[in-house]
Amino acid sequence: MSFRPALIIATVLAAWSAAATAETIKIGVTPGPHAQIFEAVKPIAAKQGLDIQLIEFSDYVVPNAALDAGDIQANSFQNQPYLDNQKVDRGYKIEAVGLTVNFPIGVYSKKHKAFADIPDGGKVSIPNDPTNGGRVLLLLLRDKGAIKLKDGVGFKPTVLDSPKIPRS
Repeated sequence: MSFRPALIIATVLAAWSAAATAETIKIGVTPGPHAQIFEAVKPIAAKQGLDIQLIEFSDYVVPNAALDAGDIQANSFQNQPYLDNQKVDRGYKIEAVGLTVNFPIGVYSKKHKAFADIPDGGKVSIPNDPTNGGRVLLLLLRDKGAIKLKDGVGFKPTVLDSPKIPRS
């Protein structure tokens, strides 16, 4: 796994300076890669005088609620479109202060060995959250030529933005 500790440390320092007198910085992460990355960052931050306490969340809504409520000083688990949607939908007053990793999204099948093996009219499922569903529509299905999307849909397309996707 490749990541940039300096960028993550800068994000931690920004959160720490916002917390000013905090001896411990509480950072919300999701289990797996985000937690693993911050476990690697902890000793580097400790050399800078920062004590990072990781709080693991298994529900993607809770870390932003905890950050907005002041229970944690930072979190690492989401992409910018997801944060933007959460701010609009829930009224959070939180901002991105740095970037970390963005994981690729894939297509998985028990029946087909390659994307090209999926027949015209074949069924695929997409994530039901707007940002990851949009990523699949844009970065997989549109870019592979499986669907066309209306002009100007930006980063938040839905199945309604493609005439080729049957409505059910």
